Amino acid sequence: MSPRLRLVHVVYSFSVGGLENIIVQLINRLPADRFEHVLLSLTTIGDFAQRIERPGVQLIALGKGPGHAVPLYPKIWRLFRQLKPDVVHTCNLAALEVLPLAWAAGVPRRIHAEHGWDAHDPQGRNPKYQRLRRLYRPFVSHYVSVSKDLDNYLAAAIGVPDQRRSLVANGVDTDVFRPAETGVAPQACPFDPVQHWLVGTVGRLQTVKNQPFLAAVFVMLLAQHPEAAARARLVLVGEGPLRAEVERILAEGGVSHLAWLPGMRHDVATILQSMSCFVLPSLTEGTSCTLQEAMATGLPTVATAVGGTPDLVTAGQTGQLVQPGDVAGMAQALWVYLSQPALALQHGTQARAHALQRFALTSMIQRYDALFSAQI
Repeated sequence: MSPRLRLVHVVYSFSVGGLENIIVQLINRLPADRFEHVLLSLTTIGDFAQRIERPGVQLIALGKGPGHAVPLYPKIWRLFRQLKPDVVHTCNLAALEVLPLAWAAGVPRRIHAEHGWDAHDPQGRNPKYQRLRRLYRPFVSHYVSVSKDLDNYLAAAIGVPDQRRSLVANGVDTDVFRPAETGVAPQACPFDPVQHWLVGTVGRLQTVKNQPFLAAVFVMLLAQHPEAAARARLVLVGEGPLRAEVERILAEGGVSHLAWLPGMRHDVATILQSMSCFVLPSLTEGTSCTLQEAMATGLPTVATAVGGTPDLVTAGQTGQLVQPGDVAGMAQALWVYLSQPALALQHGTQARAHALQRFALTSMIQRYDALFSAQI
């Protein structure tokens, strides 16, 4: 039997998010007889790593402080020499700086994946970041992007030729994320999904995810349609630095009692099944895993038209798209689904069908298998 390929997945930090979810899925689902894994974080590794089911995965956290990892370069080089990986798989700009070290340590294949934009550079226009990506380009064997928006960026701004790029959409487990059984309404929160119309989002409460915008939209929705207060309820799953701002907006709007902010949860699939509508209010996105999960659950979606989101949501068929910052536009989009349940059901059903056809998890795993095995 041929020895297994050793993959070292390198991230800036490993906490909670779509990127982390993709790495967990790769570790758990790539064939165990052909791959072994090491997870290397330049900073910290959080509880999300408990979702790794594959035995024997080595977890390494380097505890890097602010700024470049230059003081850690000798240690990282020695790690690569010691681990002798067949593939180093880096994710996003903050991990890109380790690839010259991987090259110097003799790692034969170096895959770099772009999963989305930084909050400080939501359209990828920062000249410094473009220069950095071009500087590291010779050390990358192959690039992966999760959306057409990012793939176009790598081609036009960074100059990566077609043969060194692959667009691999994030995948979702459509068996876990699926509609609730007929007649069963899971009550995963204090609100009753039979009596109430639950709208919300899932994600870390941070600038790029823009939950304060959704809080303001909910306040406007109820101000414009006071009768909706009897049914409409807001669910914001996630934790982060924007919690206080979200709570302030809801309190000033007098709707705090109509919202639920449970923090980070491990029963997201059940919570989504209890929702009536999913919202993605982000300032920027690559391919949102939570949006894909909501669509697979059969929810109509209202999302900002940023990054790779328009590639997922077909406006007028599986959901509605609004411009970032358009509070009135998003409030109106939510009212459409609240006031027209038949349309909401139709769009949710079509969203589920789209998920099954376009981003089943098995397809993503097969593409990464080929990439890591140097078949692409």
